[in-house]
Amino acid sequence: MVDQQEPPEDVFDVRTDEQLKAVGSLARHRVLRVLRDGPATITQIAERLGIAKGSSNHHVKVLAKAGLVHVVETRQVRGVTERYYAIAAKAIRLPSAGDGSTEHLVRHALADMEASPNVDQRLVHLKHARLSVSAFDAFKVKVRALAEELAAASDPAEPAADLLLAFYRPNDPLAAERAAAEDRPGSTDSESGGE
Repeated sequence: MVDQQEPPEDVFDVRTDEQLKAVGSLARHRVLRVLRDGPATITQIAERLGIAKGSSNHHVKVLAKAGLVHVVETRQVRGVTERYYAIAAKAIRLPSAGDGSTEHLVRHALADMEASPNVDQRLVHLKHARLSVSAFDAFKVKVRALAEELAAASDPAEPAADLLLAFYRPNDPLAAERAAAEDRPGSTDSESGGE
């Protein structure tokens, strides 16, 4: 029996603690990765990830309860009902930073990168800069456009490629000192400029 299969939504917004916990697991993150390639059964997921069928079943059930995956097709095979699960959305949007959700995303992406056998197909680069507010905002637009360009170039028939972007303002004690010096009454450029 084939159920009515609708295309996944564009974005699933994680809103509850249950949903955040579901996506917070590296194993479930990898289950979602498998399902991004198309619907699969518990057994197929287990085989692709090299995990026990019981473990695959547990993780899929947690994701289904949270609304992140759902059954899209059932088939009778030798008296057993096979359920095909699919992702609920093409992308998952985590709550705003500050609640630890970004940490999960970065940790999972790094774990996937470390586990990848394709060391020769990896680019990792960290660059430090000092930018004005307007320059920071301009780069943010460019970085977002790069991610969109990658999404547009995606071809389901080709091997997977992930892009993790983190463009942020780090803790900056020097900037805080400069701002405090500028706020002091009677401060001059020579006082805040250093030696």
